[in-house]
Amino acid sequence: MAFYECVYIARQDISSSQVDALTEQFTTIITENGGSVAKTEYWGLRNLAYRVKKNRKGHYVLLNIDAPAAAILEMERIMLLNEDVLRTLTLRVDELEEGPSVIMQNRGSRDERGGRGGRGGREDRGDRGDRGDRGGDRGGRGGDRAPRDAAPAAN
Repeated sequence: MAFYECVYIARQDISSSQVDALTEQFTTIITENGGSVAKTEYWGLRNLAYRVKKNRKGHYVLLNIDAPAAAILEMERIMLLNEDVLRTLTLRVDELEEGPSVIMQNRGSRDERGGRGGRGGREDRGDRGDRGDRGGDRGGRGGDRAPRDAAPAAN
């Protein structure tokens, strides 16, 4: 059997419990065909780079799979038939990654970073007072061009 990583994106309209049900359905297909799912990661509802089937967001899920090629083909066939799955990508890898994926590691480092650090928010700026006149008339930018009304008509 070979190792695979499969990432699929589900529609934003469905709930995370429905995404879990989809993942269970795909896991069942793999196990019925002689494979096993080593790890599943729910990456959450994330923005898409561009609209896919009129959706701007999607639920991302990663599956690490140890299965024969026939099981992967059947899983991909079911994914393509399912209306809730927007996109899939399945790659064959040499070995399965241990521990959390890079996406989950980045999410953890973001939480550890904290908020705005020592900068604080906008509320601690104090009263900045009247800012005064900031450069006069904003209408014209200067220059030697005549106003549009006085410009000669082009023939």
